[in-house]
Amino acid sequence: MPPARDLQLNGHGELVHLLSTEGLPRSILVHILDTADNFVSVHDREVKKVPLLRGKSVFNLFFENSTRTRTTFEIAAKRLSADVINLDIARSSTAKGESLLDTVANLSAMAADIFVVRHAESGAPYLIAQHVAPHVHVINAGDGRHAHPTQGLLDMYTIRHYKKDFGRLTVAIVGDVLHSRVARSDIHALTTLGCGEVRVVGPKTLVPKDMADLGVRVCHTLSEGIRDCDVVIMLRLQNERMSGGLLPSSQEFFNSFGLTQDKLQLARPDAIVMHPGPINRGVEMDSAVVDGLQSVILPQVTFGIAVRMAVMGIVAGNVA
Repeated sequence: MPPARDLQLNGHGELVHLLSTEGLPRSILVHILDTADNFVSVHDREVKKVPLLRGKSVFNLFFENSTRTRTTFEIAAKRLSADVINLDIARSSTAKGESLLDTVANLSAMAADIFVVRHAESGAPYLIAQHVAPHVHVINAGDGRHAHPTQGLLDMYTIRHYKKDFGRLTVAIVGDVLHSRVARSDIHALTTLGCGEVRVVGPKTLVPKDMADLGVRVCHTLSEGIRDCDVVIMLRLQNERMSGGLLPSSQEFFNSFGLTQDKLQLARPDAIVMHPGPINRGVEMDSAVVDGLQSVILPQVTFGIAVRMAVMGIVAGNVA
């Protein structure tokens, strides 16, 4: 893959595609978060629409299932007054043998302005971004194990909303880091935004060996990992991506790394608990934590719509 920055920014340093949080300058990340601030209030209006993308067409190309991400992108685009087209990929031409680029070329001929792409293969959104016309923009909605930049950004928005200053924070990312594109996007964004300390927490089989190279502290016990943390981000155990004996059982995982109210007391009293969803209750954390006072999991979803509105508005050049 070419360096993400080379594809994401134009010659003036403006965001034209969002493919990864890696390589994006702090100014771009802050601009997205500040822009999202302006869109959060749309959620509470009687008429939940602004005309920013009126006349534009947003194509949701989800080659992998994700009801939550696809739905929030669709809501975000409609709130910007765009026309939204959801492709049924399982029945599309790619299922009949058409190549990814041929599919995109045909959809581009239908006057697409933005492609929101989710794909099981790392790098697929990059490939598309390299071949679309200059006026077409690509947003990565998750590719393989590589990146999920809008989830990373909505996580940053949530943290900033509740904690304000990244520089003083200790953030723990807990669980199946090996298969998590969210973890990678969060790590790149947190380090760029100057987070005080980022910890990666999980069993040795689920933490990549090169994690320390990203400037994080690796912990293999939950007690060490979340002690005195300000933010605890729990990750979904991605059984569908696992092969071999990475875990003895989900119950064993919960016993060692599942978050309970008792274990959460190791974190700071005002720590917030986050999760990208969907949650496996009783595996990553118990219901008392999911539904507890320190959980901000549902606000994450709400903020996600505003963040995706901001990203679409910015890449389309409609937000200065």
